[in-house]
Order: sequence, then structure tokens, then C-alpha cells
Amino acid sequence: MEPEAGIPSGPTNPPLLSWVNLSRNLLLAYQSFGVVYGDLSTSPLYVYKSTFIGKLQAHENEDSIFGAFSLIFWTITLIPLLKYVFIMLSADDNGEGGTFALYSLLCRHAKLSLLPNQQAADEELSAYKYGPMTQSGSTSPLKRFLEKHKKLRTALLLVVLFGTCMVIGDGVVTPAISVLSAVSGLKDEKEKLTSGQVLLIACVILVGLFALQHFGTHKVAFLFAPIIILWLLSIMCIGLYNIIHWNPKIVQALSPYYIIKFFKENGKDGWISLGGILLSITGTEAMFADLGHFTAFSIRMAFAFVIYPCLVIQYMGQAAFLSKNVSSIPHSFYHSIPGPVFWPVFVIATLAAIVGSQAVITATFSIVKQCHALGCFPRVKIVHTSKHIYGQIYIPEINWILMILTLAVTIGFHDTTLIGNAYGLAFMTVMFVTTFLMSLVIVFVWQRSIFLAAGFLLFFWLIEGVYLSSAIMKVPQGGWVPIVLSCIFMVVMYVWHYGTRRKYSYDLHNKVSLKWLLGLGPSLGIVRVPGIGLIYSELATGVPAIFSHFVTNLPAFHQVLVFVCVKSVPVPYVSPEERFLVGRVCPRPYRMYRCVVRYGYKDIQRDDGDFENLLVQSIAEFIQMEAGEPQLSGSETSSLDGRMAVISTRTIQSNMSLVISEVEDFDLVNSVSSSKSATLQSLRSAYEEENPQARRRRVRFQLPTSPGMDPAVRDELQELVEAKEAGVAYIMGHSYIKARRSSSFLKKLVIDIGYSFLRKNCRGPAVALNIPHISLIEVGMIYYV
Repeated sequence: MEPEAGIPSGPTNPPLLSWVNLSRNLLLAYQSFGVVYGDLSTSPLYVYKSTFIGKLQAHENEDSIFGAFSLIFWTITLIPLLKYVFIMLSADDNGEGGTFALYSLLCRHAKLSLLPNQQAADEELSAYKYGPMTQSGSTSPLKRFLEKHKKLRTALLLVVLFGTCMVIGDGVVTPAISVLSAVSGLKDEKEKLTSGQVLLIACVILVGLFALQHFGTHKVAFLFAPIIILWLLSIMCIGLYNIIHWNPKIVQALSPYYIIKFFKENGKDGWISLGGILLSITGTEAMFADLGHFTAFSIRMAFAFVIYPCLVIQYMGQAAFLSKNVSSIPHSFYHSIPGPVFWPVFVIATLAAIVGSQAVITATFSIVKQCHALGCFPRVKIVHTSKHIYGQIYIPEINWILMILTLAVTIGFHDTTLIGNAYGLAFMTVMFVTTFLMSLVIVFVWQRSIFLAAGFLLFFWLIEGVYLSSAIMKVPQGGWVPIVLSCIFMVVMYVWHYGTRRKYSYDLHNKVSLKWLLGLGPSLGIVRVPGIGLIYSELATGVPAIFSHFVTNLPAFHQVLVFVCVKSVPVPYVSPEERFLVGRVCPRPYRMYRCVVRYGYKDIQRDDGDFENLLVQSIAEFIQMEAGEPQLSGSETSSLDGRMAVISTRTIQSNMSLVISEVEDFDLVNSVSSSKSATLQSLRSAYEEENPQARRRRVRFQLPTSPGMDPAVRDELQELVEAKEAGVAYIMGHSYIKARRSSSFLKKLVIDIGYSFLRKNCRGPAVALNIPHISLIEVGMIYYV
């Protein structure tokens, strides 16, 4: 797989500031404005209004406004600039950022993962070895302590899930506050418009925004960056005008002295107002979360040279205007705009709010997909919106849930201050979690002193803790929304994760025994008919219990059997060259194989119709490789599973164990007519006419003419080719999970009601794995966990 756009390939790169690299980073920095900074750059619409609310209205004077600006300036300097630009952007996972990137880094450098089906072979992935690897003998006591206690690892997962749920909460609140704040300018300019009419306009825009999601962001992405750049230039020019025209002395407020003065004069009311100040940095997390689409250098450059100065000048200009027009605080942004340019700025503000909302919605889709990859979210439909841009996805169910929740928040509160309280709490909780995970990364991944990590944690937790405590005080005034949403999503995630783990544990402890299989002999005690049977299981080793159901209940089975395990590994991407892990189950005469298909948490399982062909080629390559490297097979009866080998697609193309030729559909039908009934042929053709997307690429395999090939290898390859020609069947277990009678009431509630409800109402595993329905065989099985 080619490296993601924007990911440095390593120390062999030319110097960072070479012309080629600089021009590439400048282009990426330009693109980042529309994707990363939409939310952060629209904060001036509502910060001052949300700050001077409640009891602080009694302190609306020049000193308080100077103090508020000083707080905003130092908050932007310490958190986005110092914490994110200088520190967090260095903690990437193969170029990827975000909460899951930090968690996957920790899972690889310390045994903290709760994913059950991990193998030693996963540690050989090139992406797995990213960053400094821990040296033997240098394990820290903290690392040993965390690895030893499963409850602590579960607590860490819960912390990660809680932070993730708060990000989903951001996806609900951001469109509401951004669009409503932008549209509120109509009410300021046109006194005839009532609050209800403004609310209706905001709702229409929000419905349109969510309705357009299925087209994909790439259709309008080229407009995003120019809109945000135009918006930033506009607010910077307005800020400069207000500084010069109203109060140039505002420059003095860059001194932290005004912060001390602000708290001295306003006391507890000043502390509570921090819930409004923190809105000036909402959207900062996107710098780290969207790192995978850009480079750390391009994001740093965009923030340091454009975003930071534009925002500081805008907030300074608003403060200069408000210091002479205190009564305008409830409408601070739009009142500070000079009359002649009001309408152009209003249009740009509305477009910028939509762009900011779009970025958060897209990020929510990505997070839900990552949660699913880590076994923490039910299966949902994932639509790829771009054939050319990797990773752009759309999830219909999540989109409509977000839309309903966003409209409910907008209509229910119809006030940006209350929505701002909800937004601030959600955002600051995510930041608090990120700081905690980052301190663990400093110790376990960067292998720095525990005192350095503690210093980082205490310094930023002190700052963020003050803001978080202020935001918590506003729980009754709207802050409860993200808490309730997060708890709902978290219950869904943990119930799904717990049920999935229990099901896997059952499979693991009820595997088919080696002695029983070997006792049946190569025929397995039944008739072996032409064809390939792909038996899907979550087990990466061993034979699932459901296989014994087939053998004991069916009179015939396929000539070639492949146990397929599709699993996620704690890396963002697995390259196609390392995706297939192939091995043998039982001795050679049994014609039973295992294929583990590995995906990263940001990988997309594309339905390109080529899986069957790649699988057959991989098995053929393994058979050839095994003959040349006897250590792969080992003793034929020593274990149920022989050693497995990574089969690279590049190796397949270069060695060509099988000669491949594409054939027309009618040729293929004629060639296999002897092994399929006329009824089945007519059913398949009718199915493919109704479902053209289900039509697979038809190829024919032939053995190469190489006289030196081992006769046993040739026979095995010939059987494989004949089985592929006869057809492929997909076999899955249709499982029902129930709690044991002796289980506690809570476990019965979680498994029998919660997990069962989620399984019945999410996508089926066959659909999620893109298995053609016409070729699917399902067998029912009850799991008592």
C-alpha cells in the first residue's frame, strides 16, 4: 500500500525545507484550512457572548473585557500552540492522530489491548514497528503494573471510549452552535425577524447539510479551503479596523497582569465565565485527529502563520470594540462589523459555519468506523464516497441519528449560550482524556522519564482542570446534553464490546480437538465434493465448534476447506502486501487451510469482487512456498495448525504459481455446467441481473508448465484449481448468544436484552463482509456465555 498522502516516509527523505518538500507542505497546509480549522476559526462568532452571561453581566466594564481577551490570548497560546503544535503532533501513529492513534500506540508498546485474537505474527507488520520499540529489560514498573491488572486495562479502554463518545457529542453540538450563531446575524440586522424565524432558517440549513452528506465531502471540498481563508482574512481585517478605530490600548491586554486583575475583581463569577472562554479553542482537537490527511509540518505551518495571528487579532479587535460599546456584548461579533461590509461577512460566516460543521460530521463517521474496527461498535453500513480519495466514508444510520439529535438540541435550546455550555464541556473532556493518554505515550512509547510525563500531565491538567471545573458548573444550563449522549453511546459501545468478547471466549474454549479431526481421516467421514468452502470464524487459531455441526449433520462437504478469519489489528493501515496470513490445518491430504485477513483500524474493506481470486492465489503461493521451505509445515501431526506465512500480493504477481486468464461470463458458465444444476445457474443469473454490483471478476486459473514441480504439489494445486472452477460457497454461523442460567441479573440484562437487541438491529456479518447472498450457507448455533 502506498503511504498516506502527507505521511513522511522516513529518514531517507530530502531535507524538510527543500523546495519539493516545502511546496508539498504548502499545498497540504492550504488544504488543511477547509478540513482542520473550520470549527476553530468560527469560534469568534460566540465566545464573548458566552463569556459575559449570567452573573458576569454585573461586571461588564473595560477592565473585565481586557481581562477576558487576555485569558483568550493565553489559552490559545498555551493549549493549541504549545500543547498541540509543539507536542501532540509528534505523537502520531504511522502518520495518524487522534484518541485511537494514542491508544493503539499504547497497545503495541505495552500489553494493554483487550482485543482477544491477536497473534505474534501481527507484531511483524511494518506499521506495528512504528516509533521506538521497547528494549528488553527496560520495562518500567508502571508498565508491568498496568499489564498485570486486567481491571486497569478495562478502565483505560473505558476512558478512551468516554473520550470518543464526547467527540461524537461534539458532532451533535458543533453544527447546532455554528449554524445558529452564524444565522443569528439576520436577527441583529433585520429587527423584523423573530427568534422563531431565525431558528427555522438554521434548521433548514442543518437538514440540508446532513442531507448532502451522501454525496461525499470530495464533491465540495475544493470550496472549503478558499471559504475558510476568505473568512480568516475578513475577520483579521475587521479586527485590525476595530483595534485602530476603537481602542488601540487593547494591545496592553496581552500581559497576563490583566488575567490576575480579572479574577481579583470578578472572583467566583470570573471563574464560572471560563466556560465561555474555553469556546475560543474548540476545534483544536481536529489538528491532531485529522493528522492522517496531512503532515505535522503543514498543520503547524498553517496554525502558526495564519490561524493563530488571525484569531488573536480578531479577538483583540472585538475586545477593543466592546470596551467602548459594552451594551453590544450579546451581539458582539455582528455589531463589531462595519456597516458596509455586514452582508458579505454574514454570507462568509454562514458558509464557514457549514464548513466547520462538515469537518466534525466527517470526523464522527471516521471515529464510529474505528470503534467498530476495535470491536466497540455494532456493524453499520459504510459507504465509500470517493473512488480516488482513500478514507472518505459516509454512514447513513449515524448521519440521520446525528441530524435528529442536532435538530433536537437546536430547537430545544434555541440559544447559543446554552448550546455553548454543552459544547464546552464535551470539548474539554476530550482534551482532558487526550492529555492523560499523551502522558502514558511519553513513558511507554517515547521511553522518557516518568517525571517528565508527570510534569506534562500536571501542567496541562491544572489548566484544563480549571476550565473543566467551570464547564461542569454549567451542567444544569445545557452541560448535561453531552453527558447524557456520551453515557448512551458508551453503554452501546461497552455492551457490544463485552458481548463480542464473551462470544469469542466461548469459541476459544470450545474448539474442535485435533484428535477428533485426525481420527476422521482425510475424508472427514463424509463425501468430499468439488468446490471450495470458506468457513468464516473469529478464531485466528484452531477450528471453530460450528465446524463439528457441519461434519456431523451434513452428508457431504467441499473438497477444499478454508477457515477465514477477518480481524482488526492495532495499527491504522495494513498494506496489501501483508494482509493475507496463510497456513495449513491438519496434514496435506485433508486439503484444509487457514487464511487470516488483517485490517487496520482505519482500513476500509472494499468490495472489489477480487477476494476469492486473491485467496486462491495466496493458498497456491503458500503450497509452493511450503514445498520449498519445509520448516513452514513442520511435523504433519504435531499440531492442528501449521506455521503460517505472510503471502504478499507482489510475490503472487512475480512468482505466478497459477496462470490467470480472464473469461467471459458465458464461457465460465459453460465450463462449470457439469457441476451445477440448471436451477442453480438460473438462480445465479437472475440474482446477478438484479444485483449488478454482486457480479465478480471472472477468471480461470491454470497450472504453469514447469516440469520440475513436485508431483504432490502439482496434484494439490490441480485440486485447488478444479475446486475453484466448481464454485465457492461461504459458510457462516448464525449465532444466538444467551447468558447462562447461573449468571447474575446484570449479565443477563446485558447479554439477553442489550447485546441481543444490538445484534438484531445492526447489519448482519455476511453483509458487513460483502459476502454474496446467493453463495451463503448459514447454520444456527446457540452460545451460552
